[in-house]
Amino acid sequence: MNRFALKLLLLSWLVSLTGFAHAERIKDVAAVDGVRVNQLVGYGLVVGLDGSGDQTTQAPFTVQSMKSMLSQFGIVLPPTVNPQLKNVAAVSIHADLPPFAKPGQTVDITVSSLGNAKSLRGGSLLMTPLKGADGQVYAIAQGNLAVGGLGVSGSDGSKITVNVPSVGRIPNGATVERPAPTSFGEADALIFNLHTPDFTTAKRLAESINTAIGAGTAQPLDGSSIKVAAPQDQAQRVAFISVLENLTLEPGEGAAKVIINSRTGTVVIGSHVRVTPAAVSHGNLVVTISEKPRISQPGAFSGGSTVVVPTSEIQVKEESRRMFLFDPGVSLGDIVRAVNQVGAAPGDLVAILQALKEAGALRAELIVI
Repeated sequence: MNRFALKLLLLSWLVSLTGFAHAERIKDVAAVDGVRVNQLVGYGLVVGLDGSGDQTTQAPFTVQSMKSMLSQFGIVLPPTVNPQLKNVAAVSIHADLPPFAKPGQTVDITVSSLGNAKSLRGGSLLMTPLKGADGQVYAIAQGNLAVGGLGVSGSDGSKITVNVPSVGRIPNGATVERPAPTSFGEADALIFNLHTPDFTTAKRLAESINTAIGAGTAQPLDGSSIKVAAPQDQAQRVAFISVLENLTLEPGEGAAKVIINSRTGTVVIGSHVRVTPAAVSHGNLVVTISEKPRISQPGAFSGGSTVVVPTSEIQVKEESRRMFLFDPGVSLGDIVRAVNQVGAAPGDLVAILQALKEAGALRAELIVI
């Protein structure tokens, strides 16, 4: 066992003994630069559908693709012949190529209809090349689709659709033909990129590495990236990263934010939200309109007819308006407690927070989605 391997063994033992109750591992908050997923996309044909394929009059590219495929097998259709295929659908295929995927390994693929096919249920995808952004083929896809959706229609135009039957998946449906290019192992140093940029987290991550490995090993470049000196040998670099990604640190707390979903009335308030002195008045005005029709009956032998006379009753009720005061620097718990005391609903809380922001009393970023 050489000196470097012995040092890694000792560091691994120290990492297993040390840790913080609320600390997180480096592998959970950052990723190594160059180790990434690559997107693949392709165009192909799904065959074997039960009459739910593309209507070729509205999707002529399906017929064109079918003719092109048949020509590769020595079958040439006359230009004037346009087969009416209801069991074929033109589809797009996309997949994620994991980092370090090697030829022969398989990945899952998603197949989506491009034309007007009603359903891909029961179909089979013919061999389709999947290309990356550079135009190179990285995988070959083929297989039977698993469709979770269901679509049923009647002759009178009525139909029932459950989920989306025009999209399906093929687990392990693509075979990797070539590995994706990567810059891992080429640079003199490693770069760790934080999932959520934060200057405090970047500083603490560098300190955690320097404490475990040695001073000067890591240095933050900005609020998102940390540069780490690493061995040049590939095997030693892999072992080195294995030790680093299991080191722990206390991530920096996020900025004060209030997130409001205006459609559902959901409000999420961060723990660091503060409010400057402000007074809030809360109350509702309720207007009730009820219709009570009355029947007018004519007298005996009067020759009249019975009629219905509409009568409307309007009631206006104003709830007692209550006011509460926010002291300087109140916290999240104080805000929730004050709102609950006046009986405000989630929708009222949204209006209160927006009013506080407009008045400049809310010390937090207000995000409305």
